[in-house]
Amino acid sequence: MTGPPPDLRTPHTAGEASAPERLDRGSLLAVLGLLAVTATWGSTFFLIKDLVVRVPVPDFLAVRFAVAAAVLALVAWKPVRRLSPPTRRRGIALGAVYGFAQILQTEGLAHTSASVSGFVTGMYVVITPLLAGVLLRQRIGRAAWLAVCLATVGLAVLALRGFAFGYGETLTLLSAALYALHIVGVGAWTSRRDALGLSVVQLAVIAVVCGVAALPGGIAVPDRTGDWASLLYMALVAGAFALVTQTWAQAHVTATRAAVIMCMEPVWAAGFAVAIGGELATVRMVAGGGLILAAMYTAELAPARSQRARSTTTPC
Repeated sequence: MTGPPPDLRTPHTAGEASAPERLDRGSLLAVLGLLAVTATWGSTFFLIKDLVVRVPVPDFLAVRFAVAAAVLALVAWKPVRRLSPPTRRRGIALGAVYGFAQILQTEGLAHTSASVSGFVTGMYVVITPLLAGVLLRQRIGRAAWLAVCLATVGLAVLALRGFAFGYGETLTLLSAALYALHIVGVGAWTSRRDALGLSVVQLAVIAVVCGVAALPGGIAVPDRTGDWASLLYMALVAGAFALVTQTWAQAHVTATRAAVIMCMEPVWAAGFAVAIGGELATVRMVAGGGLILAAMYTAELAPARSQRARSTTTPC
């Protein structure tokens, strides 16, 4: 990544909505899309916790992403063929980054608690604006940094029950850095036209990376109908749908805004744990979730303020 992507929005012509109106609609849909993505991710925590008791984690990841890639390729092969060679190479790079992040996060989880893993993984919200500033030379405003701080504190309140930094936390922090790099890369390299094809390429590479990690012990598959139902949901909804939506949405919002919005994942996870998993709502859940919601609101205020300022200073 050598610089920010060119502006891919079409110029305003007579009879079309104005640029700010088009930007508002696209940005709103992108935010709603990312919220839907985090909801699907959050809904998988209790499913994964149950499934990996019977299916090894690398095997589960390999099968999950292989199914997601195969199904999406069947319905979206033409968009893949339309991708230019440079865009395909970018998709391969993004898929490799995401695949290695999955492996590092999973291996780290084996050496630390789930709550600490959730917090350290969520540190991509801090790393993303740093990478965006260095790699894309993006200026991160005060409101965005405030949102990052609120989200980080919210994650800590929601997840942490004591903290000691060791081998598992180190691997998890490396995975968070790779997730942040993936968010920045998707934001820099994605256009609305290429989002679907780019997602197929990423999923295929993720499946290959996870498959290689699972090969030494052989790849086991579920032997229960219920386990296959859970795996298919995570492959198609929390895998294929989520990655396509994230890739498309990041053509409309900055990497930092996307990272803050995606911090809603643990909030959704807590909500599903209470609603479906039978857990009790706690003060920590409410306080941490409230701080993350405040962070998302703050992140959304910044572009709205900026747009209002441009509209009031635009000459007639």
